[in-house]
Amino acid sequence: MALNPQYDAIGKGFVQQYYTLFDDPAQRPNLANMYNVETSFMTFEGVQLQGAVKIMEKLNGLTFQKIGRLITSVDSQPMFDGGVLINVLGRLQCDDDPPHPYMQTFVLKPLGDSFFVQHDIFRLGIHDVA
Repeated sequence: MALNPQYDAIGKGFVQQYYTLFDDPAQRPNLANMYNVETSFMTFEGVQLQGAVKIMEKLNGLTFQKIGRLITSVDSQPMFDGGVLINVLGRLQCDDDPPHPYMQTFVLKPLGDSFFVQHDIFRLGIHDVA
């Protein structure tokens, strides 16, 4: 497979679709369709999960109802297998908590004419310094 020349548009379109579903608690369960039952990995604030079921248990277990999100940048790179590496930098505010910077990285793997999320790493930009 070759590098996908549409990597930038794919990355930006994916991010818009992903956060539209994630930011609406009623739509969040639909994210299950983006992950593979066995081969998707997520690291959420240092906790690693494998497979769509475990990932969705984590996402559906999040208790906040209101999300304010500002996306600062979406950087994408093509991968040699036709996939797309995406890095998102932004600011996130959940319910009445103060806003925090965050970074999320996705690896989209090709699946027929579409993609699935093979890797997803999310981390708030909070520095715990002792």
